[in-house]
Amino acid sequence: MKTRDIMFLGAATIALSAAPTAQAQQAGIDKRVERLEKEMRAVQRSVFPGGAPTFFEGEIAPESAPSSGVRSNTPVIELTARVDALESQLQALTGQTEQNAFRLRELEKQFTAYKTEMDKRFADPAAAAAVETPASLTPTVKPPAATTVVAAVPAKKPPTKPAAASTPDAARLALVKKVEVPATGNEVEDAYNYGYRLWEAKLYPEAQTQLKQVVTKWPKDSRASFAQNLLGRAYLDEGKPSLAAVAFYNNYKDRPSGARAPHSLMYMGVALDKLGRKADACKAFRELDEVYGAKAPKDVRDDAAAAKTKAGC
Repeated sequence: MKTRDIMFLGAATIALSAAPTAQAQQAGIDKRVERLEKEMRAVQRSVFPGGAPTFFEGEIAPESAPSSGVRSNTPVIELTARVDALESQLQALTGQTEQNAFRLRELEKQFTAYKTEMDKRFADPAAAAAVETPASLTPTVKPPAATTVVAAVPAKKPPTKPAAASTPDAARLALVKKVEVPATGNEVEDAYNYGYRLWEAKLYPEAQTQLKQVVTKWPKDSRASFAQNLLGRAYLDEGKPSLAAVAFYNNYKDRPSGARAPHSLMYMGVALDKLGRKADACKAFRELDEVYGAKAPKDVRDDAAAAKTKAGC
């Protein structure tokens, strides 16, 4: 009996000495989890300033102990639940951060593309809404050799006459009807030559409509360079230098090897000078010299020299 008593007392002593150690370990884990929760709330306030209350208070809370003083769950279960809550919120924060980073990258790409495009443009399209002065410089251009109409039965339907101004009247329609519609059977040539005739008759809105159709319908045809350049001329002659500058720039940019690219670059300088943008006009004249030089037609070089003197380049 004495031996049993000694063994029982020894086991009891070991159990009592181990209890405080386990309690100390439990208290240490609780403190670490509470510290993690506090740090998580700090991160939430930094990532979501002024956000919904669900991100700040009450989202991680240990279950309250029952009044009897007996814990309803074991410490391991309670800690597991609290760690699961932390992991869930970390995943939510990570997802939100990745979404914000993606949106920021997309905005940066869009801004870079916009800035690059605007840096390349000499003319500001927004200036089209500004009040413009009538054109005072109207350089002449030789009619293209293809304007001669050959009498023949058209193989295709000739281009239809565009509507007159926004408020057409009988006199305006009569002027448009006086312009002969070419009917050579070459659809592209006929469409361009009809626009040229409308421009030559000073029916600028109708000419613009016709020339836009040529560029839109046959953008790869050699006549597209002629049509786009003449479109700018029509705007310039109508007293709309800002729209003219954009039309000339697009022709030079889209068709740098086109027959009328040097003309468009020269006329772009003229249009910019009319807008009071002399520095940009001089840039256009310099680029004409650098890109085309002696390869530019003589009439273009002569007109550019006169325009540079007028602009003070």
